[in-house]
Amino acid sequence: MPPPTPVDRLSGVLEHFRVRAQLHHSGALCGITQFDASEGYGYLHVLRRGQLEVSHPEAGGVPRSLQLDAPTLLFYPRPITHRFHNPPVEGADFTCARLTFEGGAANPLARSLPPLVVLPLARVPGLDLALELLFSETDRVRCGQRLLVDRLFEVVLIQLLRWLLDHPQEAGVHPGLVNGMSDMRLARALVAMHAAPGEPWTLARMAACAGMSRTAFANTFRERVGQTPADYLAGWRIALAQRRLREGRPIKILADELGYANPSALSRAFTAKAGMSPRAWLASAQAAEADVPGAGDAVARVATRR
Repeated sequence: MPPPTPVDRLSGVLEHFRVRAQLHHSGALCGITQFDASEGYGYLHVLRRGQLEVSHPEAGGVPRSLQLDAPTLLFYPRPITHRFHNPPVEGADFTCARLTFEGGAANPLARSLPPLVVLPLARVPGLDLALELLFSETDRVRCGQRLLVDRLFEVVLIQLLRWLLDHPQEAGVHPGLVNGMSDMRLARALVAMHAAPGEPWTLARMAACAGMSRTAFANTFRERVGQTPADYLAGWRIALAQRRLREGRPIKILADELGYANPSALSRAFTAKAGMSPRAWLASAQAAEADVPGAGDAVARVATRR
């Protein structure tokens, strides 16, 4: 029997819900530096050299403090207040990026990741090549530097996400999308749903994509993803609807694209998930974004609680 065809587990998600990186700091940090959750950013820190103590004053699901003395990646997918305690003179050497997950707290990838991933650089195969180019760009100013560094940080992030998909237990990944996609059988079904959300996805069809019986598929899916397949599909469709509403797409077209019989059916499903109608949700999201950059995430959080 030929080996199963490899599945690209990330591209479909990242095409629909982009992650943007923006260079925040490069060089030594001395004394205490705070990264405040109220700013609304995730972070990807690369400790290049030196020693570091990290503390979390509002620790919830993360260590109160930790000590690092080797080159390390620190990945915060969601906003969490954290402080770097560096030696007051020589400091430690960092390259850091702010991360913005499109859709905020409703981003299906961001909400399935642990609140903090701490990973020695040597643990991620191939990462040294991307980091070598990243460091060469941050070490001196050249034309287009910031744009190139931002893209290189996104390359590093994709390599990190690949590692997480292959090592979910080591990374402390809980039930959710990443944990589901780490199972190659479920990944085939998830990738197919992501690519064609408007198709009539029955349990039998999903299970066939995974090469499993309906019962085995349903039980494994709930265990790994933390939802039934139908609940996950509904959440994916509504997350896509929210993204496309922000882009100005009319609800009538979205209903057909996302597999609903008519706009009323989509509106009912949307209200059940988000707690408000598509029109009210969009008005709230636009008002929040106009008032405070990143505040639209507060609206997105409504959907994740329901």
